[in-house]
Amino acid sequence: MTFSNRPASASLPFIKTDFPLFLAPMAGVTDPIFRTICKELGVDVMVTEFVSAEGILQAWERNRRYTKIEDAHRPIGIQLFGADGNHMGEAARIILDHEKPDFIDINFGCPVPKVVGKNGGSSLLKDLPLLASVAGGVVKAVGDRIPVTAKIRIGWDFQSLCAMDACRLLEDEGISMITIHGRTRSQQYSGTANWDIIDECARAMSVPVIGNGDISTPQAVAYVKENTAVSGVMIGRAAMENPWIFGDAKYYLLHGAMPPARDPQEKTDLILRHARMALESRHYGDELHTMRHMRSRILAYTKGFPGAKEMRSRLARVSSMAELEDLLSTLPRRRSLEREKSRPPGDSAGPASGMGGRPSSPSPSAPEKKCPFEGS
Repeated sequence: MTFSNRPASASLPFIKTDFPLFLAPMAGVTDPIFRTICKELGVDVMVTEFVSAEGILQAWERNRRYTKIEDAHRPIGIQLFGADGNHMGEAARIILDHEKPDFIDINFGCPVPKVVGKNGGSSLLKDLPLLASVAGGVVKAVGDRIPVTAKIRIGWDFQSLCAMDACRLLEDEGISMITIHGRTRSQQYSGTANWDIIDECARAMSVPVIGNGDISTPQAVAYVKENTAVSGVMIGRAAMENPWIFGDAKYYLLHGAMPPARDPQEKTDLILRHARMALESRHYGDELHTMRHMRSRILAYTKGFPGAKEMRSRLARVSSMAELEDLLSTLPRRRSLEREKSRPPGDSAGPASGMGGRPSSPSPSAPEKKCPFEGS
């Protein structure tokens, strides 16, 4: 190990492993149904979909669906966003009075215009004193009841990389753990994540730092563990397509090899189970509304799936469980094992330079070195 990873479990008692794997909070994705699936498949810690502090204060009952947690999902945090420290603190207190999360997470990283336009998410990276005020307001309101954590990006754009300053301010305000997504707000989800900056912050902070961005294979998890000082990794978009990544990464860390090839039928079965669970929960309403919501989930699951290319336009319009079952029944049941065996480990999205170092030639728009991984 190049660096000594600081165990997150040392300062966060709800974490039971030395290098935890987190499921990233994703609006419209990490609902209770998907969290159940990821928990079964090996994730260590989860965070709810983010919820607005103003929404909590003005329409608590309507927004409770975003904060509802189950004991089977623990450890789990509830993520808030907002730009007023007092309102954020009050919203955190309301949540603690009604729910029992293991921690409160503050969203300083969301890049979408809808959130940024309300002066939330990554917009606070342009105003670090305000960011510190918001963090301090939540920490003060919560007191010693549970830890408060935060998620940031490395800056607003490449001209204002501020991750180190933001981390120091957050630590000074009493934040117990910081997750860093290695892109700027201006990048959104394009380009590559800058793991040099994440690593520098992890080595400089006293609190655990969790790395996020471009972790799409078990090999990438192992690379980060061995070559950076982060205390764990957070996985988002890769889990949407392959929620098995958590268990596969643990297998790879333990054995140094990928687990046996997975039959595509397992993914087909999971798609059907996910849809049935969503219908039974009525989390999204009746069958039509549920299946409309499931369309994006189904397309994520079937991305790159053998034989699915011709089906994807039809899957994108599926409107009933019966229709979904019928469409999936036409997909090939098994992938050629010979083809699977011939594929080198991590071929789809492993470290860009094998298991070795990072790219040595930064792009003109990104003055720092980039993440050593490919993928989403």
